[in-house]
Amino acid sequence: MHIESVLPRDAIASIDDPSFGSAYDGDDSDEVVLVETDPPRGYPVRILNYHEIVNDAVDGRPIAVTWCPICGSAVVYEAVVDSQPLTFGVSGKLADDDLVLYDRQTNSEWKQSTGRCFAGELDGAMLDVVPAPMLSVGAFREAYPDGLLLQPESDGSAKARNYDSTPYEAYVESEGFGLGPMRGSGPSREWNREDIEPKTVVLGVECGEAAVGFPLPAIEAAGGMLVSTVGDQTVVVVATDDGLHAFEDPGFELSLDSDGRLRGDDTVWILPTAESDDGRQLSRVSARRLFAFAWQDDHDPDSFYSSA
Repeated sequence: MHIESVLPRDAIASIDDPSFGSAYDGDDSDEVVLVETDPPRGYPVRILNYHEIVNDAVDGRPIAVTWCPICGSAVVYEAVVDSQPLTFGVSGKLADDDLVLYDRQTNSEWKQSTGRCFAGELDGAMLDVVPAPMLSVGAFREAYPDGLLLQPESDGSAKARNYDSTPYEAYVESEGFGLGPMRGSGPSREWNREDIEPKTVVLGVECGEAAVGFPLPAIEAAGGMLVSTVGDQTVVVVATDDGLHAFEDPGFELSLDSDGRLRGDDTVWILPTAESDDGRQLSRVSARRLFAFAWQDDHDPDSFYSSA
């Protein structure tokens, strides 16, 4: 793992006292990270681009909503280790081009995409992943009419910061990946495979020591849904306009109809909520969304789903 210091600690300020409301100054197509609580909360990527970490609490438990723009990595963690609540800041370092968090209780350092501590008092500890799919603002509002969205930080007055909606657009659309291409200067890393592009969106699922990354094109090629095994767990991975989702095998067959609706056991299942028309709910798998190069950095070249 290559560690690089890029910025001073906290040069990118985490949000430590988040506020929520119904307003959103952006497009319905913008993405949010969904945390299912009461009411559900959406954390817009447009805001996460400028803060990368939101320290929050839902249902009485501390969580860290984390986002690395370079790796396209969105992961929500339980912010607790050995019953000790933690709050996180942006260290200013990168580990294999991935955001490095530090916790303010012990100053230990953590790799964002894995949730593993690699330096400090808590070295070797792992954060538990909170199931948190990504979907569009429009899908969030349609699925959760009472849902709340993270609000922009103010500059200390009533005036909110001006959050440019596309600070990483050029990077996402470029061929290169990593810090150099993100900055627009410096070398790009090599990518020695042709079956998948380095910035292909992947939904990574881990079960014990087993890990499988499901590339979005592979899910789409299978008609928008895959059933596969990760370790000893059978998972159902679904990709539609409502986002990427991973569920535990419910014990009955699921299928996508021509309108992109999930059907099974004589009912329709609403993907953003994972609820059925008759009030049941699918169990989400603790998955993480990230670019293919970041998944490969954390695992190995053979860790991607293959239909072969």
